[in-house]
Amino acid sequence: MPSSTRTNPDRPDLARFRARFHFGHVAAAIALAVTLAAGLFAEHQNRKLHEQSVRAEVNEQLGLVRARLEGNINGNLQLARGLVAVISTRPDIDQKQFASVAREMVGSHSQIRNLAGAPDLVIELMYPIEGNEQAIGLDYRQNQDQRHDVMRAVQSGEIVLAGPVDLVQGGRAFIGRFPVFTEVEGGEENFWGLVSAVVDVEELFTDSGLYADDLPVDIAIAGVDPQDRRHSVFFGSGAVFADNPVVATIALPSVNWQVAAIPRGGWPAGPPNAWQVRIVVLIAGLLLVVPIFVAGRLYDERRSHVAELKRSQEQLQRLSHRLELALDASKIGVWELNLDTGALTWDDRMKELYGIAAEEEAASYEVWSNALHPDDRAQAEEEFDSAIASNGAYKSEFRVALKDGTIRWIRAIGAVHTNIDRYRYIMGVNWDVSSDVELRKHLLAAKESAEQRNHLLEDARSQMEHNALHDSLTGLPNRRYLDEWLSDRAADEALALFHVDLDRFKQINDTLGHAAGDEVLKHAASVLKANAQPGDFVARIGGDEFVVAVSGEADEASLTALAGRIIEQMRRPLPFEDTHCRCGVSIGIAVADRQAARRTDFAKRLLIDADIALYRAKRNGRDRFEFFSDELRAEIVRTKRLSDAILSGLENGEFLPFFQPQFDAATLNIVGVEALARWEHPADGLLAPAAFLSIAEELNVAKLIDRTILEQALFQCTRWKGGWDRYPQVSVNVSASRLPTADLIESLSGLPIKPGSVSFSCSNRSSSTRATMGSPQRRASALDGRRSGDRRFRHRIRIDQQPDPSAADQAEDRSRAGHADGRVQPRAPARRRDHRDRSLAGDRDGRRRRGDVRTRGAAAGSGCNALRLRSAAPMRSGDLIDFVRREAGDRRLSRNRRADPMRHAGPGRLRTAGSSPIRIVTRSARTG
Repeated sequence: MPSSTRTNPDRPDLARFRARFHFGHVAAAIALAVTLAAGLFAEHQNRKLHEQSVRAEVNEQLGLVRARLEGNINGNLQLARGLVAVISTRPDIDQKQFASVAREMVGSHSQIRNLAGAPDLVIELMYPIEGNEQAIGLDYRQNQDQRHDVMRAVQSGEIVLAGPVDLVQGGRAFIGRFPVFTEVEGGEENFWGLVSAVVDVEELFTDSGLYADDLPVDIAIAGVDPQDRRHSVFFGSGAVFADNPVVATIALPSVNWQVAAIPRGGWPAGPPNAWQVRIVVLIAGLLLVVPIFVAGRLYDERRSHVAELKRSQEQLQRLSHRLELALDASKIGVWELNLDTGALTWDDRMKELYGIAAEEEAASYEVWSNALHPDDRAQAEEEFDSAIASNGAYKSEFRVALKDGTIRWIRAIGAVHTNIDRYRYIMGVNWDVSSDVELRKHLLAAKESAEQRNHLLEDARSQMEHNALHDSLTGLPNRRYLDEWLSDRAADEALALFHVDLDRFKQINDTLGHAAGDEVLKHAASVLKANAQPGDFVARIGGDEFVVAVSGEADEASLTALAGRIIEQMRRPLPFEDTHCRCGVSIGIAVADRQAARRTDFAKRLLIDADIALYRAKRNGRDRFEFFSDELRAEIVRTKRLSDAILSGLENGEFLPFFQPQFDAATLNIVGVEALARWEHPADGLLAPAAFLSIAEELNVAKLIDRTILEQALFQCTRWKGGWDRYPQVSVNVSASRLPTADLIESLSGLPIKPGSVSFSCSNRSSSTRATMGSPQRRASALDGRRSGDRRFRHRIRIDQQPDPSAADQAEDRSRAGHADGRVQPRAPARRRDHRDRSLAGDRDGRRRRGDVRTRGAAAGSGCNALRLRSAAPMRSGDLIDFVRREAGDRRLSRNRRADPMRHAGPGRLRTAGSSPIRIVTRSARTG
């Protein structure tokens, strides 16, 4: 065996090794190593004792410094705490009392530089005031440098010590902040403010002996924040902390200080008696190594002989023990069959495997063969004979039937060999694998069951995936499937999207029920699928919304034809029970160009474009289709920008009233003022309602504009009281969309409206409804009939069927400004002229028209008291007051001229209140 060859004493290499190896050498080497180790240990101990002595001296000095420093700081803090106690009992302390108490407490034996009291976190008390005047009035809540520490003291209720900090008046100091609480009724505490104590750094360090010339150590001090554990060195050098210092901790409120000390000039390099110790160690080593070396050589001879004998015995025992343990642990039986004599040898474990008692004989091949299971005997014997015949390895697995009927699975391996006596043997091992076979059977069964479940799960997953990607009612793909389909499209593939929305679908659901609605949806799905071509994609993405994705090249004519077919087929009535359902469709069409298709979000963009086109189709009358275009995109962008500008204008107060006077048709006196909405756009100038009202109604902010104009008009009325002897009634426009709402009257209840001073006009394209509001009770009753829409509303609100003032106003403003987009060109107020013929005051050549008097008389005779004339343009409040004052002057001049017309005019002429010449015809009384 290999192990025997390794221990053979006749091997040349082993003999040479033994000749070179001597125990005395090893013993001497060990003694030498021990001596060296002892010497190193002695030197280490000597150095360590020296260091401990030096550190003890440093620690003694550090303790003195620490005690003085801690005593000084705590003494200063105790003085400040005494002041806090005084303020707690006397919260109304003034500056004089504060200074007196602080002077007595501080004295000359402390390092406190100044004390400050901050009731409600604002410094109002200071001692001493000299040199600290700038600090009085400081609000800690507004000071970002001190806010953190102040709020920390307030929230914790404890003192917070900060610093050192650089002072504005020079020097450095520590600042202790003490929260002050006063006791109120019921035993509760009330926060009074803070007391700050400023401790001078230099005086503190000097009094603590840190600057003493005879100090034998170098000191460094660092602050340690208990919350984030950060160190910051504020005294001495940071290198002291890196040189293995002696460290002491000073526990202070809200912060800890670490004081580090090393000998001045650094730690000594080594002890002074190092060489004496080394010489002693060397002498002791020689006395120990030499005797051991001699004794080792003598012992070496004897040991070599004894060791060789023991080595062989121990190795044999180890091998036998290992084999026995391996066989016992593995329950493996060993067998051997002499192929020449047929003698069979089994060990006890083999007999145990085959259910044979240990005292029974098992010395023949037939014992093994008879124990085999009848179903496995033929195969097992064949495998055994095959291994013998091939003179190779034997491997088999079979069942054996024990005497008690138990079936056991056996696995056998072996090999054929020839011994030194030239006999052929086959030797092998058997072990029980019944549990492995059973486990294998269970695993196979579990595998088959798992495969079946996997098939079921795969079918269920496929069904769930189909349900997740398809609409359950129509069977069409849903929005998620559409998104996936669009994301998988090639970047250069042509694509057009039809966004289809059912018209009047809600009415069908409401009148005929959801069953009819479901039938309509199924019918729409069948129509879309019938008109789709192979490769197209039809999906239902919402309640009554569908998408048809047309793949491949398609021109506008083919897309138009497809949309027409879908609309035509959806117009046909759908039979349902005993009635017919009629439902149209609106279609928005968007075509993806090749450049846009390369964008990552082109699918989302294409859906948005189709939705915009669908919105246009519905706005243009429904039951039609529209193509998305760049013009439509630009319109949407313009509408979006205008919407944002309107909202921004409301926030910035850009909507304001312009006032247009109203004249009595009989006297030409100003009897009313109409407030017109104008938008002072920061870029486009002054805009009339035609430019923004429709967008405002879509944004549902028209009522905000109405209220803004009303509030500003009421405000201007208060201004007119000082500059206008008798200001007339103010008329304010109200959007027509607000008339049916329930909050119209409620929104007016809180406004200061004087009875009879304000009227409201609700204008449309053909007429203007004018309502005069009085008290809140009358306002409530005035619009009581707005919900029913019957004639009671006319009984409560006076209706003037006259040309719409708002519409006329807008048309006039646009004509005057010359802008089609509603911009108003501001100009100075003009004289009054009739909005129909401009002849009441006169014309350019001064000739009076005869129809003026008839118009004026007819208006007066018909009871129309407030015919508004259109000569004066809408104007701001200040311009209106100037206009009224000029009119008043013109009226006085006109009265003087009527009193003596021949004095102030030539033959056949006089001037009216408008200062325009009017020709008088005196040939008959009819001209009167």
